[in-house]
Amino acid sequence: MTPPILTIDERHNIDSGAWFSSLSQGLQAAILARAYVRRLPDGTSLAARGQPAEDWIGVAKGAVRVSSVSLAGKQVALTYVEPGTWFGDIALFDGLPRTHDASAHGPTTLLVIRKPDFKELLAQHIELYEALLRLNCRRLRLMFNLIEDLNTKPLRARLAKQLLLLAKSYGIAQGEEIRIGLQLAQEDLAQLLGASRQRVNQELKELERDGVLRVEPTRLVVLSRDKLLAAAEK
Repeated sequence: MTPPILTIDERHNIDSGAWFSSLSQGLQAAILARAYVRRLPDGTSLAARGQPAEDWIGVAKGAVRVSSVSLAGKQVALTYVEPGTWFGDIALFDGLPRTHDASAHGPTTLLVIRKPDFKELLAQHIELYEALLRLNCRRLRLMFNLIEDLNTKPLRARLAKQLLLLAKSYGIAQGEEIRIGLQLAQEDLAQLLGASRQRVNQELKELERDGVLRVEPTRLVVLSRDKLLAAAEK
């Protein structure tokens, strides 16, 4: 059986990723040569907390939902890994088990590199060490920014900032409007913000009244990016 290959759009998502596109062409080719393609339906589990790390993964289409379990036993979404993003390298470096659960959110296509191939890439390309160091420094900066926002910004500003990120990663331009292609329930959005669904629902309604966005049954549509940016900066 012929192994699956990336579609043109999926390959574009990988090639245009900010981190991957910064690599030399030789390293890009070496990574792609060791990767295989996995296409997953919505909800498919990729990893579970406590499992040993076996893969390094790049998202070519869809999203990967990274979650944890609350004290009440409820799955809580922490982030959604977008197309063009690579993850899983931290646990391969330190040898410790996975710290969170990961599953496909919507139909998802992945590039997967097995642990032995990842180790070979590191041994053969010192550039990869430096590139992954930069990548993890960026992750650390983003984490500190999130902690700062959580402690200093009101919910509306944090919600607007999250919607700007979603519009950037999953936005589909439709004239003046931007439709966020990632399907998120209000409960999912609330989990990302560390707030209750009721409070997020209230803020969404107020943003809708202000002409910032439109709330549809399964999607959010940004009507004015400038207004949304202003809300995020307040």
